[in-house]
Amino acid sequence: MLASLFGSKGSEKVLIFITARGEGYAREISQFFDMDISTIQNQLDKFELGGILASTTKGRTRLYTFNPRYPFLKELELLLNKALSFYPEDEREKLVMERRRPRRRGKPI
Repeated sequence: MLASLFGSKGSEKVLIFITARGEGYAREISQFFDMDISTIQNQLDKFELGGILASTTKGRTRLYTFNPRYPFLKELELLLNKALSFYPEDEREKLVMERRRPRRRGKPI
């Protein structure tokens, strides 16, 4: 939907994922969208270099979030939230649902 505006589908998916979850890392995004990790890493690096995203290291993982100092952050988030509202309901729910805590062994999903 926004690929023509951002230049590629990878860039759209990176920004939509971070909009929906607030933060993300390269492997998580690539596995969610079933894309090559190098594509996602290149997009994350491009957005960090441009000042749109900021990264922090948590253990050995580099987490990316929106840069609060980016001058057009509010407008970008409005655009991405509007685009997210046009995604299919099932894909939007999967994007928003975030499980990071471990599950008890034997517990049904």
